[in-house]
Amino acid sequence: MKIAVTGSSGLIGPALVSQFRADGHEVLRMVRRVPKAVDEIQWNPRAAAGGDGAIGPAALAALEGVDAAVNLAGAPIAGRRWTAAVKQEIRASRVEGTVALIAALTALRRRPATLLSGSAIGWYGGTGDRAVDESASAGSGFLAGVARDWEAATRSAEQAGLRVVHLRTGIVMSKRGGMLGKLLPLFRLGLGARLGSGAQYTSWIMLTDVVRAVAFLLDNADMAGPVNLTAPNPATNAAFTAALAAAVYRPAVLRLPAPVLGLALGEAASELLTSAIVLPTRLLDRGYTFGHADIDSALTDELHSR
Repeated sequence: MKIAVTGSSGLIGPALVSQFRADGHEVLRMVRRVPKAVDEIQWNPRAAAGGDGAIGPAALAALEGVDAAVNLAGAPIAGRRWTAAVKQEIRASRVEGTVALIAALTALRRRPATLLSGSAIGWYGGTGDRAVDESASAGSGFLAGVARDWEAATRSAEQAGLRVVHLRTGIVMSKRGGMLGKLLPLFRLGLGARLGSGAQYTSWIMLTDVVRAVAFLLDNADMAGPVNLTAPNPATNAAFTAALAAAVYRPAVLRLPAPVLGLALGEAASELLTSAIVLPTRLLDRGYTFGHADIDSALTDELHSR
């Protein structure tokens, strides 16, 4: 199978590209910079706003024959204050990038059959102690609005006959980066801390399961619409903190009160303090088996594997 991937330089992208190639697929990485390798093609993910084509004629020709596309492009959300400019960047990089990609795919002489398009569990907003799955309606707040617009941007692909799957991804755990990668140095110094009350739930998933689940969805051609990429056992922040501290053999007795996080991160602190219990019902119903279903063994395996 020939697969085009956007966002191939992020946390998920490199692992996904590597797995696709190990499975015998041909992969084209769509990059914004000048290509440096034969498997790269240049595109402009902001073309939807600027009016220029998403990709040039040569790159469009390289896309001919693509069977599927995986759209992971989007500006980082965590680790910075959500100023008006940052919020605009977060939204535009996802919505306009999706529109631009679909414009390129639907311009091909033979359109791909499948688009696996990024989304996030932010769709559900805060759920408190209430569990939700793919049948739940959208929540409220900035991230929920971004997710709604992100998914709505794929309607033109559906109208063109592509099978579209919305990858509603939870907090991705990997020692290579993301939230876990940022926390590890602190926890290894014994500076791990609960955030706020610690009672809020995090719907997480290991990077290895993200990659396996995306490959699973690629192969299951009758699955379309939203699919939650989350482990079946969400963890409270207190449980996650204890599990990570145990995995690095250090104590974690500190606590960062919510007001302190609010002062440091502003509105972005809500991502760390909001409780969301999001279950992967569609994957489980289809028979997908998670490699890591509970946070304790997941973190231990991740941090003590080569």
